[in-house]
Amino acid sequence: MLNLIWTGVGVLIILWILGFSINVGGGLIHILLVLAVIGIVYNLLIGRTV
Repeated sequence: MLNLIWTGVGVLIILWILGFSINVGGGLIHILLVLAVIGIVYNLLIGRTV
């Protein structure tokens, strides 16, 4: 499950970076970034409690 979270975060960050170069989906790009950050924070919190 942990690898799945990191994979999702990585994909979201890559899509966010590609969004800046392609310049498509303005608000969607920032939503993807927020989701990636939430995934990282969630992973750090879960990793420390286990």
